[in-house]
Amino acid sequence: EKHISVQRHLADLEKLADLKEDEKKPCPLCPEDKFRACYSHKLHRHLQNLHWKVSVEFEGYRMCICHLPCRQVKPNVIGDQTFSKMGAHYHCIICSATITRRTDMIGHINRHVNKGETESRFITVPTPKSSHEVLKESATDVKVLPNYSTPQKTDSYFNPKMKLNRQLIFCALAVLAEERKPIECLDAFGATGIMGLQWAKHLRSSVKVTINDCNENSVTMIQENCHLNKMKVKLNTKEEDNDGAMGDGEENTDTIEVTKMDANVIMHLRSFDFIHLDPFGTSVNYLDSAFRNVRNLGIVSLTSTDISSLYAKAQHVALRHYGCNIVRTEYYKELAARIVVAAVTRAAARCNKGIEVLLAVALEHFVLVVVRVLRGPSPADDSAKKIRYLIHCQWCEERIFQKDGNMVEENPYQQLPCDCHGSMPGKTAVVLGPLWSGSLFNTGFLRRMLFEAVQYGLDEAQPLLKTLVCEAECTTFKHFSTHSPCDENKQEECGVYIKTPNTSAESHLVHGKRKSEEVIRNAAKRQKSENSGEHPAFYYNIHRHSIKGMNMPKLNKFLNYLSEAGYRVSRTHFDPMGVRTNAPLAQFKTVLMKYSTPTYTGGQAEGPLHLPEGVQVGEQVQAAVDGKAEDAEFLEDDKSGVVAALFTNEYPTHWAAD
Repeated sequence: EKHISVQRHLADLEKLADLKEDEKKPCPLCPEDKFRACYSHKLHRHLQNLHWKVSVEFEGYRMCICHLPCRQVKPNVIGDQTFSKMGAHYHCIICSATITRRTDMIGHINRHVNKGETESRFITVPTPKSSHEVLKESATDVKVLPNYSTPQKTDSYFNPKMKLNRQLIFCALAVLAEERKPIECLDAFGATGIMGLQWAKHLRSSVKVTINDCNENSVTMIQENCHLNKMKVKLNTKEEDNDGAMGDGEENTDTIEVTKMDANVIMHLRSFDFIHLDPFGTSVNYLDSAFRNVRNLGIVSLTSTDISSLYAKAQHVALRHYGCNIVRTEYYKELAARIVVAAVTRAAARCNKGIEVLLAVALEHFVLVVVRVLRGPSPADDSAKKIRYLIHCQWCEERIFQKDGNMVEENPYQQLPCDCHGSMPGKTAVVLGPLWSGSLFNTGFLRRMLFEAVQYGLDEAQPLLKTLVCEAECTTFKHFSTHSPCDENKQEECGVYIKTPNTSAESHLVHGKRKSEEVIRNAAKRQKSENSGEHPAFYYNIHRHSIKGMNMPKLNKFLNYLSEAGYRVSRTHFDPMGVRTNAPLAQFKTVLMKYSTPTYTGGQAEGPLHLPEGVQVGEQVQAAVDGKAEDAEFLEDDKSGVVAALFTNEYPTHWAAD
């Protein structure tokens, strides 16, 4: 029978108490020591106010709060006495669980509804057929549950904001499919199966897709979505195949293998050419398994969504998961990408494998890293050597990687280009890391990804890939060209070409069936030729280093000014106002200062500030104060120091902190 606290009407609850006007009756939901027996009018108010009004409603029933000793509460021991407190709680009408808080009870019931679990021994309600919603993305239909974008409330998690992430991963897989085919690829955390379905639907016979998930409800949802997209399903829930061509599959003969295993188990049991990891949170727990059996020159991509730790909001979590010491900096997004790549490098090195970073993207919701696997102890050693510590000045935000070597530096501050330590008291710098110090992009691979994005009409990925190509080459959009020397047999759709070296026939892409060692050697040579000069590490935010009281030049004009000064310069996807350049911070500020204009000059054109001949700094400031009353208040505060220094383009180095 259902618990006595679950009733349809208040009158049903009063019947339990057997109210009589001339007799005292106890409360049926409270113990005797909490609420003593009383007359009917007082007991009625008690049941209405303390039990009925705070109840949780579901399908016409009310789950009233219960104070009976049916929930075990841990006793409190104070001295030699033990106090046992009876906690108020609710009884779930579906699973008979006892939950203390009303809000938790509401959430508990909603989770039952989202999973379709509305049948119980108390109520028989058919599961609503309309609870599933069908979404469409990149010509792929997926069936999702209500609250599909909230991981805690549904087993089959689907986040529409990660569409860009899925397009980037698809482009990387499409590039690998052009190198060798067919390739075996794994989506280790399938959820709804949207990513694996897109792979199979667009790349077809070039890939053999395996979608894995350890949750039984998610596996069922993946099978339904495969049928929805006219795909055959091969079910494998254990180490042995359980077969099954499910669904008609008349329109599409492609077969998707669906497995129900732990991600670490399936990656230990089988080898793959392409592995994608997208767990909820950090992916460090799955890196060792991913690199254990991945094939040579295969690709491992991982999406990390634990941005609170990677973006230095929870620094202790970053130390726990990644073994990395970080602080919040202006380049915190690139710092997060280098933290993840360093963790990937260490995991690959433990399996005697090296890596080549093809792509590292850090956006608002995720950090995506795509690496190519290079087998052998030599590549592993070369990759491990690129993990270094970073010295970061907390005054001016200058940064530099520590020099190689095991010898202890007598004065580590000498490695920094700035002299903040000499002009400021105390310790001015911190050591961050260990971090990946190598390149974050492969220009040739990004160009081929851009070609695939154009070919498959992935509009959201194209602008980002163009920015990444410019960032990898450290050039501006003005000098960016999609045309590059390539073979005549390359596809030339939409004016996008793939850069391939024309000095050797061995460096061309290999099409058709995978050859053995010769193909691997040719691919390795092509990868070497694709590697251009490394881009400068990190970037500067133009707003962070602007001077108070000065109008900065426009960002694109400032990029041209830096380029004219002889420095490599580009924008960065990490920060919309960031500038990636090999110029030192002092030169960066000098150029920014040179082309900034004082705010009180009104509409003065951008450009270097020139003083009239024969006019001293003090006279110029006083003339401005006397001549423009509306700006006098601002200049009166600053004319003694800041404005005078700005007119002469000379300022002390310790102003960097301001």
